[in-house]
Amino acid sequence: MFRMTVAALAVCLTTGCASIVSGQNQSVSVKTNNNGADVAGANCELKNDKGTWFTSTPGSVTVRRSFNDLAVTCKVEGLDAGVANVKSSTKAMAFGNILFGGVIGAGVDMSTGAAYDYPEIINVPIGKVITLAPPAAAAAPANGSTVAVRQDPAAPAKK
Repeated sequence: MFRMTVAALAVCLTTGCASIVSGQNQSVSVKTNNNGADVAGANCELKNDKGTWFTSTPGSVTVRRSFNDLAVTCKVEGLDAGVANVKSSTKAMAFGNILFGGVIGAGVDMSTGAAYDYPEIINVPIGKVITLAPPAAAAAPANGSTVAVRQDPAAPAKK
């Protein structure tokens, strides 16, 4: 029993909370538009310090999370390329990891990218260069568990 407790404690202290909960990878959807109208069939390259990925629009691709920005370049024949510089945000659970996963767990999450998020949907305007703000960091419990918030469809909308 003592050995199992020590082994469980060692696992908790040497792994990151964010890496256990959501991992190093994230699926993002890419859409393109031109003067407000959706553009299908753009070829997009997504790149950060962890790698390079490709998709066509509208489409989804799985990227490696990183502290660094995600550069998204989308090209459509006959039009100027659209470029979006996408900022990442630090997940709230990464801060809780310092308390429960220790410095080692936080270090693992930060070095692997598991502590960060990009927006789930990236809209790239063709012919423009933009910077997209990071997703708002939602408050998460310090123990690394997740909380789902649903609004009752019968409830009146909050103003």
